[in-house]
Amino acid sequence: MHPFATYVLRSYYNAIGWNEDDFYAHITRSSSAILDFEVPSGLKFAISKSPNPLFKTSYSMSALPSLHGSIGYIFTSCDLDINGSRNVRVKDIVERFRVYDQPRRPEGKPEEWLAGERVDPRDYLIYGRIYVPTGRLEAIYSTRIAPTWQAQIAAISDPRYSLNNAERYRSGASPTNALLKLQHATGRWCTEYSWSAEDQMWGIQCMHNFGRIGNLHDAPDDLSKSKSKVKRVDEEDAMEGGLKGRISAGAEFYLSTKEKSAGVSAGIRFTTLPDATPPSAQVPPTPNGATAPKGPPSQPPTTITAMFNPMLGHMSGAYAARVSRDLSLCSRFDFNVYSYESEWSLGAEWWTRRRHPHPRTEPPAVPDLSSPTLPLIVTPTQPALPPPDEVQGVVKARASTTADVSLMWEGRIRNLLVSLGMKSNLSSRAKPIKAIGIELSYFSSE
Repeated sequence: MHPFATYVLRSYYNAIGWNEDDFYAHITRSSSAILDFEVPSGLKFAISKSPNPLFKTSYSMSALPSLHGSIGYIFTSCDLDINGSRNVRVKDIVERFRVYDQPRRPEGKPEEWLAGERVDPRDYLIYGRIYVPTGRLEAIYSTRIAPTWQAQIAAISDPRYSLNNAERYRSGASPTNALLKLQHATGRWCTEYSWSAEDQMWGIQCMHNFGRIGNLHDAPDDLSKSKSKVKRVDEEDAMEGGLKGRISAGAEFYLSTKEKSAGVSAGIRFTTLPDATPPSAQVPPTPNGATAPKGPPSQPPTTITAMFNPMLGHMSGAYAARVSRDLSLCSRFDFNVYSYESEWSLGAEWWTRRRHPHPRTEPPAVPDLSSPTLPLIVTPTQPALPPPDEVQGVVKARASTTADVSLMWEGRIRNLLVSLGMKSNLSSRAKPIKAIGIELSYFSSE
């Protein structure tokens, strides 16, 4: 389950129109959501509050296996409509399998002028957290410097390393570290430049999206023309009988001037979507705000990724698909060409729903033919549509050839968000249970 800070950060990105899914760092997000979920360890509590749309606070505490906590504060330049844990969508707070919408070029806010001078406000987010009793401090500053450019500064300070300088230098750890990131997104290309102060690490990541690139705002004439022939979001020129979708390819390169080392990797992702329906930006809304009728998808939502690190000899391939409305499956194979070590992982994600009873409809009243005042028009009552089923939680399971098995349930119980999980190693008789825990979260927007 997302921490409150992550939930606010993603809400901030949605508010300013910044899509982080198109960057290379998140190329395997769909498969990682099913196979790499983190099981809570021990007993954890988290309480967060939004006193106003700009300022948020968060408090957390871990009771087992050791007692420690943290206090965090978040401030944003734009209003964020953060829901409480009672009414927030479970799918918005849980890392899950999802398909990617058509890449678009980010657009800035409308121009603002004051006394003949342009005074466009700059969007930003400030986050800080201190851990008790260690005194570890974390801080993040993210700002939008241009419609297609974003900068981010992250810093960490841990005073524990300053107590013993000999141990610090022997282990090579640093009490402080700063990470600078500069992101550039044009829809077609998404590039990220980074620099780490601890090991003098310079890095560059780039992602190229093939196929059509969407626009956030289309002309009214274009919308009227597209109504006659609406294409799917994922429709590309492909062979008949195969999956239709989009391909994204990227690579990264890192160089450490302090350690005199380098790293490189490359990856490719194929994503296909079912037929798009409003409120998707690719399909114009029908008159009076009505939505187009939903039919069965022409093809299952699927994401295929392949990663390769030539220096380490590591290769990885993952296939994830939603086989039904509430069930997604994923398979991943990892192989090392130098050591011939391999691992095969399987995972599943199943959503549970609360079934609402169908409303009872009264039969239409039959007019009394013997009455002298017979109504001229008889209007039959239309049956009310059944309410949609409410998502209550998700069950995640993972197993691999290394005998590691993980099981977790995430959902809502009354006003609390709950994560309950267990991680085990079937090959170990001395300690078959590696981790077990529960995490309780409460958000308040009042």
